[in-house]
Amino acid sequence: MTHNYARIGAISKGIAIVFTAALLTSGAAIAAKKQELPQTTTDGLTLAKSEKHRVVYLADDVDFKQYSKVMIVECAVAFEKNWQRDYNRNERDLSRQVKDRDVTRIKEKLAEEFKKVFTETMTANGVEVVTEAASDVIILRPAIINLVVAAPDISSSARSHSYVSDPVQMELYLELYDSVSSAILAKAMDAQNSNRHAPTMANRTTNIAAADRILKEWANELAGHFSAVKNPEATEEASE
Repeated sequence: MTHNYARIGAISKGIAIVFTAALLTSGAAIAAKKQELPQTTTDGLTLAKSEKHRVVYLADDVDFKQYSKVMIVECAVAFEKNWQRDYNRNERDLSRQVKDRDVTRIKEKLAEEFKKVFTETMTANGVEVVTEAASDVIILRPAIINLVVAAPDISSSARSHSYVSDPVQMELYLELYDSVSSAILAKAMDAQNSNRHAPTMANRTTNIAAADRILKEWANELAGHFSAVKNPEATEEASE
């Protein structure tokens, strides 16, 4: 087990800092600058999809049919730049301001939720989640970036209620690696929000539920790609 995580550590050197210049932009910026995205990355991936809030790069000549299992690296989490400062600037009650410990707790909880939701969803869709490298295993190295929580549930004795229409916004940055060779296979970035139109009360439970909806959507889509590669005929029939 140790040598596998050493391999992952080598892959993750610099952890989520390898967000690459083209993919480090926010979803809105992707939409504005999609004409400027390079056709290839410095590590040899080719632009395969460029939509309003989504970018995908793929390695050439990779047979994804050989992969049927995934190994999930711990998810890195980063708030939108200056989120804590801007939130506190608009919160006059000092007891309701976001402390550093609140930021750390939210990041840790979201990383745990990512692992839980992706493991459960991928498994439910027939994709085995493993902890050992093998020729049929893809490593998923995820990061949540530009996280915005409209009404964070913080450690405070003050009683207050917040009603928001969009509790959570975040972007997924995902890299896929061959678990044996450590060759990079793909990079993807997708921006999502919780899509709530009617204001609802926000607290720790509702924030987690909103994040889970986004995570499950991402996991279902990834699992769907696995199924499409394995059973292209069935996928075509289902779409007809």
